[in-house]
Amino acid sequence: MIDTVFRAMIDYFAGDPKRIQHFIKVHAFAVAIARGENMLPQDRYTLEIAALVHDIGIKISEVKYNSSAGKYQELEGPAQADKLLTGLGVDRPVIDRVCYLVGHHHTYKDIKDLDYQILVEADFLVNLYEDNESRDVALNVRDRIFRTETGKNLLSTIYGI
Repeated sequence: MIDTVFRAMIDYFAGDPKRIQHFIKVHAFAVAIARGENMLPQDRYTLEIAALVHDIGIKISEVKYNSSAGKYQELEGPAQADKLLTGLGVDRPVIDRVCYLVGHHHTYKDIKDLDYQILVEADFLVNLYEDNESRDVALNVRDRIFRTETGKNLLSTIYGI
């Protein structure tokens, strides 16, 4: 199913290589962090799907609000994710959890679950680079947001902090 969602998201963002590259990188970092944190396979499965579809709300947000801001992605993304994943035959409990993660991946307070934490960290690892953020910003994000040892190590190694 991961490969099916991967291909469906490439089709969804056809003609937009920046967005395609983004979700592929977030997925790769999410898998690396999940493995480093010894996440259970069934939980990693859900996380991988969430990492692939996490920004699915961008397209409709840009049309509806003329913005790709995180708050609009969180607002519009769950319905889009639900529609795509239902059409692909993903199990309802997985869809429900993925929709929750999509609807919260730009909310950084009260993160209690490992899948949520890992998705946020993986997205930050990619966004910091794509937004050309400084080492100081990366250090601040590491200290304020990152909680997993694997994510902290990756961020510190990448940015030399």
